[in-house]
Amino acid sequence: MIRTQIYLTKKEKEAIEQLSGERKTTQSNIIREAIDEYVAKKKMESGKERKSIMDFAGIWKDKKDTPRVDELREDWEERVKRLDADKDDR
Repeated sequence: MIRTQIYLTKKEKEAIEQLSGERKTTQSNIIREAIDEYVAKKKMESGKERKSIMDFAGIWKDKKDTPRVDELREDWEERVKRLDADKDDR
């Protein structure tokens, strides 16, 4: 282990002392556990976004009832032309 020094507020120090007494463990152990939990939570949160996106990859590959992108694009382009024409008529 590597020794390090941190500054705590009085409230934080009292909370750690209380936990230490209740759990019959060292204050250092309480702090290490808190850091481990925090780091694990942050890793899970950052991986969660990536995982949730990847969970959806390819889910529609076998669907037959979805429109083709090129057909949708043609429809959008026609709508834009009509909107532009309407704008010119004003």
